[in-house]
Formats: sequence, structure tokens, C-alpha cells
Amino acid sequence: MLETFRKAFHIKDIRKKIGYTFLMLIVIRIGSQLPTPGVDSNYIQQFFAQNTGEAFNLFNAFTGGSFEQMSIFALSITPYITSSIIMQLLTIAIPKLEEMQKEGEDGRKKIVAITRYLTVALALIESLAMAVGFGRQGLLVEYNFAIVVLTLTAGSAFLMWIGERITEKGVGNGISIVLVINIISRIPSDMTSLFEQFVKGKPIASAALAVVIILAIIV
Repeated sequence: MLETFRKAFHIKDIRKKIGYTFLMLIVIRIGSQLPTPGVDSNYIQQFFAQNTGEAFNLFNAFTGGSFEQMSIFALSITPYITSSIIMQLLTIAIPKLEEMQKEGEDGRKKIVAITRYLTVALALIESLAMAVGFGRQGLLVEYNFAIVVLTLTAGSAFLMWIGERITEKGVGNGISIVLVINIISRIPSDMTSLFEQFVKGKPIASAALAVVIILAIIV
């Protein structure tokens, strides 16, 4: 595998695609650290520290920790994934969309365009819900309500654009790569949490067993 990867760098076109993908991933991780204007970061951290659960941890993993920090990529690409699923279902239910899908490349482009518009609409709805919900908790600066909504919507749309550009000019499926890099970025903090919860301060036998179980699950 390493030999194949090494040989890939000898091909200029593949080397450019890998480099482009890598640069896009850097942009994603930088954006995940940029705070949303109008959000009180201290309140956000305290709020999430007191309100954790499986659903929260799963969504936070998909966003690469952006949701927990309420960064500009807090919505991640979940609106795009949702809109893609909706379009697949609608294509089966609505004859017009089914015909459009059978038109070949032109039909596919039309469906992709509709999916993009639907993504922006869903991102707008989700950002409004988040802004209202967090605003009532006192986590937002009131006069920046509109900025928060626009920032979160634009962040999700930008991630969708990055995913499409990676698919077009980079390596692999862009949307999948965005999801993978977000999940991978959570591994260090997740391992730290597991260590503190199941290993730190435990008897040697219990700690060793916990380590074996954690490694087995990961493998």
C-alpha cells in the first residue's frame, strides 16, 4: 500500500489532486476553529459541558467538534446529506424528477442544482432553529442574531462547495472525505475522554481490561 502511495506521487496529475485535497482539508480544519460572530464561547462551553448525550456526541463527531465550539462550520455538511436523501426519495415519488434523472448528464446536473438549493434552505432552517434555541439560553448576543444565522448557513454551503471541488479536482468523494476528516479530528479528544473515564485512577487489572476493550473496538 505504501509503495502504491509512493508511486502515485510520481504521476503529476495524481500529485496535484492529492495536494489539492490536502489544501482543502486544511481549510476545513481552520474553519472548524473560527468562532461564529455573536456567540459567547464561554457560555457555549459551559452549556455543552452540562448537556451531553449520545446524539450530541454523534453530531459533534460528524462536525469535527465544530458544533461544540459553535464555529462557522457548526452545521457541517449534514444539510447536504439530508437534502441528498430527500432528493433520492422524491425522485422515486415524483415522476417528473424520475424523468429528469433518466435524461442523462443534463438531468443529473439539474438534480444536483436542486439539491444545492435544498441544502441552503435546510441550512437556513437549522441555523434559525439553533440561533433561536441558543438565543433563549443567553448564548448569543441579541443584535447579532442575523449574523449568526447567515454565518452558519454560509459555512454549511461553503463546506458543500469544498466537497464538490474535492470530488471534481481532488481525490475520492469530497463529501465522504469531509466527513472522514471531521471524525478523525475527534479521535485524540475522544481517546483522552475514554482514558480519563475508564483508565485513569482505576486498578491496574481494570485499567488493562478497559484498554484492551477500547483497542478491540477501534480495530
